[in-house]
Amino acid sequence: MTYASSRIAKVGLALSVAAAMTAAVPATASAQNAGVFRCDSPGSKQESGAVIGALLGGLLGNQAARNERTAGTVVGAGLGAAAGSYIGCKSQTKDDSNRGVYARDGQRLANYVLPARYERTNARMTAVTNVSLRAGPSTSTARVGSLQRGQTFQAAAYANDGQWVLVSRDGVGIGYVHAGYVRPVNGYRTAAGW
Repeated sequence: MTYASSRIAKVGLALSVAAAMTAAVPATASAQNAGVFRCDSPGSKQESGAVIGALLGGLLGNQAARNERTAGTVVGAGLGAAAGSYIGCKSQTKDDSNRGVYARDGQRLANYVLPARYERTNARMTAVTNVSLRAGPSTSTARVGSLQRGQTFQAAAYANDGQWVLVSRDGVGIGYVHAGYVRPVNGYRTAAGW
């Protein structure tokens, strides 16, 4: 194997490893605080940003590393993925806030969230497993985000006789989660469920 083909193989291997590392980023996108691996807002800009950032970072890292290009590629790809993910999440959050809010039955809802009959609450809750956020209190409605196991959130109300919980961010309902997959942070059960 020639020096040039050996170098190309090493760069290709490093980029493949970096791409595999960043493939986990889209799988962890969720409704958590805006960050490197999770995003509050629905959309795919975070995932796209992570992939593009990994590729560009890997190429830049390869060029910047003089003696150890493979390590430079991997480190550059990781840093690029983190930066791209963060920028993509910020863009998703901006898009989300531009969608608008409306009020129904005493609740402020993002315009993609369907109204329901509510039993008001104001509890901090936590997800007991990874679970989808839905546009309405039914599994037949669109998926608009997700919660990760252990993630805490503000519950604004119960819907459908306590079967669903309206997840709130900054006083706005952003989606529903089935009550069977969440519990209150303090562990107390109320008349409407947990």
